Amino acid sequence: MTSGHRGLQPRKQPRQARAELTRQRILTAAAHVFADHGYAAGTTNRIAERARISIGSLYQYYPNKDAILVELMARHLDTGMAAMERRQNEEPPDSIVEIIRAYVRTATENHLDDPQLLRVMLEQAPRSPELLAKISHNVQSRVTYLGELLARHPEVHVGDTHTAARLIVSTVELVTHQLIAAPDPIGIPRFENELIAMLTRYLTAGPDDAMRPGEPNRADPADPADHEHR
Repeated sequence: MTSGHRGLQPRKQPRQARAELTRQRILTAAAHVFADHGYAAGTTNRIAERARISIGSLYQYYPNKDAILVELMARHLDTGMAAMERRQNEEPPDSIVEIIRAYVRTATENHLDDPQLLRVMLEQAPRSPELLAKISHNVQSRVTYLGELLARHPEVHVGDTHTAARLIVSTVELVTHQLIAAPDPIGIPRFENELIAMLTRYLTAGPDDAMRPGEPNRADPADPADHEHR
């Protein structure tokens, strides 16, 4: 592990209940400080003051504010993964629109607590190898689950359900992050309804006449016929 990666790791893993409470106080305080002041002004001194501990005590747990923000991001991902796993263990709805509604709602519910903190985490959190691995696992789990649902659902008419699942997972994550954390966010009911409608239409519409299953995209550079006309 490089020194840069070590700088993103907590210094102290709590083994006693009191130490764990202190760690949680630091994380809770940091979430408020980053949301209120932004990342640049969210100093470790402000975090320690908000947590009502000394700056020396804070540094016993975290080497810098980067490590704190990385752990907040990891906690955000863990909460979302746990919620999605609970959803996956339930019997899915019958209609495709309700399947997509359940998926979108589970995703949005994990982003409602503090949009300002969400923006800081998305824009400023360093990406440690552990955090990148967690993000990758999260995405792959959702794609696999959704792909299996789409593959066996009679209302779904896309030709490639795995690609469709990847597109849906990426779309939901990206637009949820960008629009809920935006300075002028869309109201949650409207946001969910519009996103659900968009994704459901994509899944249930028949293949475009110009793009039948198995036919190459005319704009694809890999299509030899396209090169002949250039």
